[in-house]
Amino acid sequence: MQVSFWKYQGAGNDFVMIDNRNGFFSPNALSIKRLCNRQFGIGADGLICLETAPDADFAMVYFNADGNESTFCGNGGRCIVAFATELGLVNTNQKARFRAKDGFHLAWWEGDFIALQMKNVDRVEQQGNDYILDTGSPHFVRFTNEVASLPVPTLGAEIRYNKQFENEGINVNFVQQKSGSTIFVRTYERGVEDETLSCGTGVTASAIAAALKGMPSPIQVQTPGGDLQVSFLREESGFENVVLTGPATLVFKGTIELF
Repeated sequence: MQVSFWKYQGAGNDFVMIDNRNGFFSPNALSIKRLCNRQFGIGADGLICLETAPDADFAMVYFNADGNESTFCGNGGRCIVAFATELGLVNTNQKARFRAKDGFHLAWWEGDFIALQMKNVDRVEQQGNDYILDTGSPHFVRFTNEVASLPVPTLGAEIRYNKQFENEGINVNFVQQKSGSTIFVRTYERGVEDETLSCGTGVTASAIAAALKGMPSPIQVQTPGGDLQVSFLREESGFENVVLTGPATLVFKGTIELF
């Protein structure tokens, strides 16, 4: 079967996009792994299907590169809005409303960037100098120095597979506070089981943890794949109106044969 696809990236976090509004594509672990494989497929950190939703402009169904359906992806959320714009489902002058596994999201264009409203965060667990929170996906945040030189794949795997997190898995972020309201983040992603160039929910989690250490909104976030911004309102109940803003770019499109 030939499958048409689009490949998008947001700050280096890349995704295979499939227009599945007619339900022709039935994802399975083998086909997803094949499509995401960087040697024998298209190559991506994950696969996203755009599907119909009676109560929204569209639905986002997200799979990690290991073939398993996952929770929300912030960079993927921005990329699917760019994809929906390409398909003519939304335009650059309107807000898009879409359904994902963690609920509904609003997104809108700000020039060449897309701003995405993330879920509110009302619970953050602190363990020493580390933070655990859910921003659509579960995240572990550790503040440290010299993040650029850290062996993130090794250190991230040690945390992701320790006894506390091994059943469900967790994404692991290493964060360095820079000057002003800027942080530098590197992320080990579950499901990819390696470092990715950027992680939208991880960037958001890191920014919220930085806010708990006194950093004001908006927070500028540097990642190996590019720059993002996280803004929020801090209330007594937690963090509301959390918005992730950054690029979402079409890389190429084509067809691939799936056996």
